[in-house]
Amino acid sequence: MTEPLEQMIRYEGGRVLATLVRLTGDITIAEDAVQDAVVEALRRWPTTGPPDSPAAWLTTVARNRALDVLRREAKRTAKETDARLLGEVTSALGEPTSDSMVHDDVLRLLFTCCHPALAFEARTALTLRTLCGMSTAEIAAVHLVPEPTMGQRISRAKKKIATARIPYRVPADHELPDRLSAVMAVIHSIVTAGHHAPLGALDSRFDLGGEGVRLARLLHDLMPDEPECTGLFALSLATHARRDARVDGNGAVVLMADQDRTRWHHDEIAEAAAVLDAAILLRRPGPYQAQAAIACLHGLAPTFADTDWSQIASLYATLERFTPTPVVRVNRAVAVAEARSAAEALALLDVLPAGDVDRWHLYWSTRGELLHRLGRTAEAVHAFDRALACTPNDSDRRFLLQRRSVVAGAGEGSHAT
Repeated sequence: MTEPLEQMIRYEGGRVLATLVRLTGDITIAEDAVQDAVVEALRRWPTTGPPDSPAAWLTTVARNRALDVLRREAKRTAKETDARLLGEVTSALGEPTSDSMVHDDVLRLLFTCCHPALAFEARTALTLRTLCGMSTAEIAAVHLVPEPTMGQRISRAKKKIATARIPYRVPADHELPDRLSAVMAVIHSIVTAGHHAPLGALDSRFDLGGEGVRLARLLHDLMPDEPECTGLFALSLATHARRDARVDGNGAVVLMADQDRTRWHHDEIAEAAAVLDAAILLRRPGPYQAQAAIACLHGLAPTFADTDWSQIASLYATLERFTPTPVVRVNRAVAVAEARSAAEALALLDVLPAGDVDRWHLYWSTRGELLHRLGRTAEAVHAFDRALACTPNDSDRRFLLQRRSVVAGAGEGSHAT
């Protein structure tokens, strides 16, 4: 099967899964039904080609599989079950029947899945699995946790939904604010995975980046007076705008300093900056607005040399007060190295608890680059070795191997002179 066909099934499969979860109220039944439909598509479509409406085809097959399960397991008769589920499917595939102010089907399901009875991390993970068809390994990589840990979170969330009989229904309008932070976290994770795929090639999930921007725009339109929704939209747009310059024709990573900025989507960057300005006027700052400001500063700089690194370093310091995470600290260190010195940047990394960063390759590669700048070659090579021992995607691994070779070679040259 060709890669575009596989991507189509993966993308549509996530949407169909979300629909089936909503219809059956049971994640396990929905996942099994969609998996059967995907297997059937993989068997048929390489020969027949995809249908005109892949989502409708997958939904029909998955619906029939779910009906078979419900007929066996439900106490009611098969005829009653069939009529109930078929009616719900017909309704779901037509115009929304809910009075909710959320009208886009995917965004509605996102709010539906982010149930406040679940732990925040579980809501995010489960929704990524349900709506985006992301694997447990992909979700774990995005959140920098071991795959078994993420698998346990998802399993516990499913079990709680089943035992507590948590309903899958579109929340009423007054319930939306309680779910907003989880919804924004999911959209941010979607954009992150699209910008920097956790597995495979760096650009292998650009489909998620586009979908994340679409959802962020819808959320901004839904809640225009929520500055963090606007900040998330601006961040998503400014980040995704650089998509075409981040890998070269051979699939190799291109660092921002070397990217062809004529390939950036400057209209999207300009729109991001404009909506961010509107959010800032509301004077309710937050982490998404800070990240959006950083992304816009990068996007608006005519060249890498023109980047306002002092302002970016200051914004990362502000962001760290909102969200004191290792990811923010490492990015702050990168900005400090450009604005001031590698030594000051390395000092920021030195205070991070080892357990928070041991498995994150970008921490080790950043550390390696800083050590290299300071002439501490042996330590730099060791840091790149630690980065390679983590779980980088294929593109990052290729880049890390090249950088390790360059750094090690520079060290040998210095010894020779």
